[in-house]
Amino acid sequence: MITIDPSSSTPPFEQLRARLLEAVASGELAAGARLPTVRRLADDLGLAPGTVARTYRELEASGIIETRGRAGSFVSLDRDPVRQQAQRAAAAFAEQIRALRLDADTALALAEAALRTVAPEPALSARAPGR
Repeated sequence: MITIDPSSSTPPFEQLRARLLEAVASGELAAGARLPTVRRLADDLGLAPGTVARTYRELEASGIIETRGRAGSFVSLDRDPVRQQAQRAAAAFAEQIRALRLDADTALALAEAALRTVAPEPALSARAPGR
């Protein structure tokens, strides 16, 4: 059961984020578990829907939960730390793009170009140097 302490110096958003992280880490919220809708959780906790939405966005950006459109939000099935780090990098990129006020198509084109122009790792030679 998640509770928010309105008298706490910790903002409600951060309290909710921490409680959800604890529930996932403890297994109380298992991988694949469906989360309440933003509006329902906001009503249940007496929070503004924007507070819950922000919490969900940040948990999604860090790979803890995933949103599947109209199907709702779920605890992520992906526990791959490399993929989670990539998701965090993508979220940081998206945040920067929004701050720059670029549209998604331009951002995606820039990211694709950057990924395609990265120099590949040199191939390992079968021969030892100097031979």
